[in-house]
Amino acid sequence: MERTPTAAAVAALLAATALGLAPHQAQAAPAHATANAATAAPTTRTAVQTAAADLRFHDIPGSGGITLKGNVFTPDGAATGRKYPLIVLPTSWGMPQIEYIAQAKKLADSGYVVVSYTSRGFWLSGGQIEVAGPPDVADVSAVIDWALANTPADADRIGLGGVSYGAGITLLASAHDPRVKAVVAMSGWADLIESIYSGRTQHRQAAGLLGAAGYLTGRPGPELQSVLGDFLGSRLDREAQMIEWGRKRSAAEQVDRINANGAAIMLGNAWGDTVFPPNQYAKFYERLTGPKRLEFRPGDHATAEGTGLLGLPNDTWTNAHRWFDRHLKGERNGIDTEAPVQIKSRGDGGYEGYPDWASVGSGGTEKLPLTDSEHLFANVDSGANGGVVILSSVLDQFFKAPPVASIPLLPRSFAAVWQSGRHDEARHIRGTVRLHTTVTPTKGDGTFVAYLYDVGPLGIGKLVSNAPYTFHGRTPGQAFGVDLELFSTAYDVPAGHRLALVVDTVDPLYIEHNPTGAQLTFSSPAGDPSYVSVPLRER
Repeated sequence: MERTPTAAAVAALLAATALGLAPHQAQAAPAHATANAATAAPTTRTAVQTAAADLRFHDIPGSGGITLKGNVFTPDGAATGRKYPLIVLPTSWGMPQIEYIAQAKKLADSGYVVVSYTSRGFWLSGGQIEVAGPPDVADVSAVIDWALANTPADADRIGLGGVSYGAGITLLASAHDPRVKAVVAMSGWADLIESIYSGRTQHRQAAGLLGAAGYLTGRPGPELQSVLGDFLGSRLDREAQMIEWGRKRSAAEQVDRINANGAAIMLGNAWGDTVFPPNQYAKFYERLTGPKRLEFRPGDHATAEGTGLLGLPNDTWTNAHRWFDRHLKGERNGIDTEAPVQIKSRGDGGYEGYPDWASVGSGGTEKLPLTDSEHLFANVDSGANGGVVILSSVLDQFFKAPPVASIPLLPRSFAAVWQSGRHDEARHIRGTVRLHTTVTPTKGDGTFVAYLYDVGPLGIGKLVSNAPYTFHGRTPGQAFGVDLELFSTAYDVPAGHRLALVVDTVDPLYIEHNPTGAQLTFSSPAGDPSYVSVPLRER
């Protein structure tokens, strides 16, 4: 499929929208990588003998007659007639089939058949990018069928795994293929709308970055091109259709089918994931009724498990192997007797185990009253913001350097600020911070972003969490209540520090909907006081 000038222009627009930078040029996919790639012989393969497991590259028939580029690891010296548990790994967005080579080899060395393939529409796999649509889900079943026919895979012991896009696909596939017994979904989504349209606000950098990567490494289908254009173009007249499109691609909408099939589900994500924030994973986890595990760690999108893709020691992948061993091999390795919710704070502490997500903030809540009325002029970035997609939370993960702001120097015409008193003891924030307030706009549409900061003695605030909120069709001058969940986190506030809530109207991470000249007033009526509710770890 040859790129048209329009497609190239959209790719450039998406990249500019995401980061304000022009993308590097990428070579267009060869013609044989288009939807007609089904003509490639599915038996074509190349063998690479590793020190232990045997690696072979294959053309694998996907759904609808396309060909998927894949590779297969089998255990070294696999005995004739013996069957081995199967793990299928669809690749992440924009990644080729070699993404999981290091982990696939480790799994094969421990006795698995592992099939990894480039998701449809990317690189040399056929078809177009469907964003985990029905063809992607059908591809998983087609790959399982192929593996059962062409490898020593055991039909009664099938697992799925993946990072990011691969995670989203595997969760959806577990709802449609009852042969799947175990899933490990890392840095993925269960609710696509809650991920990139939370608070009814477009996550500009996340969506733009994904869109640009799609054009540069694959072939977006016409439906994706249309949805991206409508989404980033703020086409409110198309909002209902976009939401419906996202719901069809959300495992949260199919949780009943997942539960009925009974696969053991392990979910892993990072607190600072700027593509698929953790809240939606936690809510999905709570609705699962089968064997399940939830892990949250510091980092951003796919960084918690990223070193494992390079073959380096990695907690996420170690537990993924343990999860497969328990539920596909029946090994009693203790993973199912541990507390099923495992979290690691963004400080220097170790892992904390909880019986469920609701117990994470079981130490009670601390309320920061927002008693003073604050009046803001919109359309100006105050200097408080959530950082840059991927980069900011990586700096927090490895260098303990989250986005910062000088709270005393924030311009009060463009930023509302409320602060607590100094805390005599450390505060261990765990879970989801919630904001309740009353807003009076001067225009019918608008956007604001709420930030929670850890403020040190010099007034420098380190970002604890944030979340956007957008409204449309309100009556100017008429107050309305807002309940907003900030992105879940685990953050330790040192003794002697304060907590501060900051609200402004512009953040590069998000698309804002404030008309020129718009103003917002945040108040705390006597009958409905405003506050921030901060969940704390049990002492």
